[in-house]
Amino acid sequence: MIHAYALRDGALQLVERQPDGPIPADVIWLDLVSPSPDEDRLVEASVRASVPTREEMVEIEPSSRLYVEDGARYMTASLLCRTDSDLPTLTAVSFILTARALVTVRYDEPRSFSLFAARACKVNGQAAPRTPEGVLMGLFDTVVDRIADMLETVGAEIDDLSRTVFDRAGSQAYRKPYQKLLKDIGRKGDLLSKARESLVTLQRATLYLAAEIEGVKPTKETKALLRPMQRDVTSLMEHADFLANKVTFLLDAMLGLVSLAQNDIVKLFSVMAVVFLPPTLVASIYGMNFEAMPELAWSFGYPYALVLMLVSAVLPYLFFKWRGWL
Repeated sequence: MIHAYALRDGALQLVERQPDGPIPADVIWLDLVSPSPDEDRLVEASVRASVPTREEMVEIEPSSRLYVEDGARYMTASLLCRTDSDLPTLTAVSFILTARALVTVRYDEPRSFSLFAARACKVNGQAAPRTPEGVLMGLFDTVVDRIADMLETVGAEIDDLSRTVFDRAGSQAYRKPYQKLLKDIGRKGDLLSKARESLVTLQRATLYLAAEIEGVKPTKETKALLRPMQRDVTSLMEHADFLANKVTFLLDAMLGLVSLAQNDIVKLFSVMAVVFLPPTLVASIYGMNFEAMPELAWSFGYPYALVLMLVSAVLPYLFFKWRGWL
């Protein structure tokens, strides 16, 4: 699918075109979503630049993600998808900056694309980008803002998890199962690792965009916009590392509390075994059926044995309580 945007009436507008029709000359942004081979060839003929395949986009070496070809600058970044679900993912998105238009190639639906398109298409709203570079900078800025909002939300959720963990640690509630808390902590750690990976690819893309390579160089306006964006990306990477350290600390604390709960269970079984050991010894003695056992002839021998077993169970328990072992 090809979404073609042109600058009209002071805002970006989605151009209506036939599936096999030509691309209008005033288009400055071509957004390819899971494109077919025919759509790839149509865009290549329009912008005079090749469109990378999905296999080429997922390669991780920098030479395959950042390069210049036929005067067009290619940058591939990993963007977060489905961050509001239980299974956030990373998807590779290629940005092809040509003299005529910006081409984006993606096979998923990062939320930042729809947010940028909705904002840039508003008439009398925020100033719409007027050049392909402006569209690229707007997309990068929206991606960074989206990650910043996500990190802010995750930070608040981690604080809530921290309070939950340490409030339980001071009460008997820490005996309860921790499966849900461990799962929540694991999800936050996974999301933070994906956010940091996305920020790393964005940092590489912005540095590459700011450099003059093979005669292709950005405008002064783009360079001016890239500097604060690079600072924001670096700051967000540091914040993501900080949150990841908090997640690691919470995970260690959780494992320590689980170990305490397990120790309490083992201690309980140990105490129960010691408490019932003397009664078992008494019962074993009086179950031997020897002929010369005076207590067997007593009329009160049976209650005597029961009382003796009870006393032998209570005394170890009281001794453990007195020593502070329980």
